[in-house]
Amino acid sequence: MSINFRSSQRLLAGAGFAASAVIISQSAAFAHVTLATGEARTGTYYKAVFQVPHGCDGAATQTVRIQIPEGVIGVKPMPKAGWILNITRGAYAKSYQSHGKAVTEGPKEIIWSGGALSDDNYDEFVFTSFLAGDFRPGQAISFPTVQQCAKGEVRWDQIASDGQNPHSLKSPAPTLRIVADASTVAQAQMDHSKMDHAQMGATTQSGNDTFTIGDLVVVSPWTRATPGGAKIAGGYLKITNNGKSADRLVGATSAGAHHVEIHEMSMNDGVMKMRPLTDGLIIKSGETVELKPGGFHMMFMDIKQQLKQGDTLKATLTFEKAGKIDLSFNVRAIGASGGAPAHRH
Repeated sequence: MSINFRSSQRLLAGAGFAASAVIISQSAAFAHVTLATGEARTGTYYKAVFQVPHGCDGAATQTVRIQIPEGVIGVKPMPKAGWILNITRGAYAKSYQSHGKAVTEGPKEIIWSGGALSDDNYDEFVFTSFLAGDFRPGQAISFPTVQQCAKGEVRWDQIASDGQNPHSLKSPAPTLRIVADASTVAQAQMDHSKMDHAQMGATTQSGNDTFTIGDLVVVSPWTRATPGGAKIAGGYLKITNNGKSADRLVGATSAGAHHVEIHEMSMNDGVMKMRPLTDGLIIKSGETVELKPGGFHMMFMDIKQQLKQGDTLKATLTFEKAGKIDLSFNVRAIGASGGAPAHRH
């Protein structure tokens, strides 16, 4: 089924809005398109909620395309006001049973188009389905996704091999993990809440937003407030190395998130690219490295509660030489850009 288009007048209006969004918006926190619920059992109904946290280097998202993997049947997408909904149907590789009847074909791709989701905003794209495939516990099911924007596109279509962490990929597809039973999900949540952050290095806080450890000075850690239900948040700060040798940021943890990653974002031939810095981020002697929207940044993955403006998010950075340092990330407004926050009078 081909994509429909709005009237030329509506298209021009949408294009004007998207163009203005590119001009006035700042780069949003870079993060994967993810599923709000990342675990489910085979043989059950599953509501897939795809979280889209940003556009393409400041440009508004105009189309979202999601491929449906084999074994996920009975897909019914939720319409969105202001968007055109299209369904591409096709034959399944095998026949499945649904309500006592054989099902041999169904939706293979869902397309929402004609919208204008600003880079400063967050939205969700939803469908219901039934997990009918012969999926085994621990198996990852991938939903390759493409964001098409007013300028460029972002392709989340890399699929992890068996045993591979999807977050090790540059552009991982949203992934659903099959679990044995419902108690497995609850136990995983309990395990995450017991993460121990007691072993911390000696640090000095010399101001509300300045932290030092050895020769390193970390200034102005901040993050953005998150919409309700969001599972990811970016982390930004500046690191200055006053020592005579280079050091390396090799990791981070936070009691407020399942795990924390260090990423780099860049544009390549009009396509947004992201890669995790598996070897860490080098801070050379006498230099300052800034983690900011659109460049190097931290990602708090699977945050445990909504971040609200005025709150703080505790975290610990680990450096190769200097060791560990405790930080407090100030939570600014949704859509906040870099630089110092405005003073209140």
